[in-house]
Amino acid sequence: MFEQLNRNIFTAINHFAGNSRILDILGIVTAKYLPVLFIIVLIYLWFREDENKPITLYAIYSAVIGLILNYIITRIYFHPRPFMIPIGTLLVSHANETSFPSDHTTLMLSMAFLLFYFRKTRGTGAILFFLGLAGGISRVYCGLHFPFDILGSLVVGIISAGIIYLLKGSLKKFNTIIITFYNKIVSSFKKYRA
Repeated sequence: MFEQLNRNIFTAINHFAGNSRILDILGIVTAKYLPVLFIIVLIYLWFREDENKPITLYAIYSAVIGLILNYIITRIYFHPRPFMIPIGTLLVSHANETSFPSDHTTLMLSMAFLLFYFRKTRGTGAILFFLGLAGGISRVYCGLHFPFDILGSLVVGIISAGIIYLLKGSLKKFNTIIITFYNKIVSSFKKYRA
């Protein structure tokens, strides 16, 4: 029943693929390169204010935890990608590997949820959440994932961000080491240039 629902939703989204050059290009660019925008946002937050540096590090930790959880899931559970069955239209070539959950979507949503947990970055987190969902849907559109793969990534993103948020007190010392090291490098560079 769930598998049939998964395929039905996939078909409803993916059947548009290959019908519009503009929509296909938008889908491919979003599916492949949207995580780069998330990294740019983190870099911007890091350099914008010193108060953002710990939150930026937490977002990175959340993404790492999310990808580790994905790796564990893929060792336990295998689900073929749509083109392996085969169904749908594939717009982006990909290796024949498990589809559940989506690493791209997990990476984006893990960061988005973490940023949303902090009042200072809540607006950014909300925007990134919707962009992350759009990225996940674009991977369905391009024939790379089923909708339930994206739903799985959503759950993993919530869990990974929640773990880091709960451990933020314990991670403060580690953050301080990284930020202090970064500040020393910047200070040394400024002295060298002067």
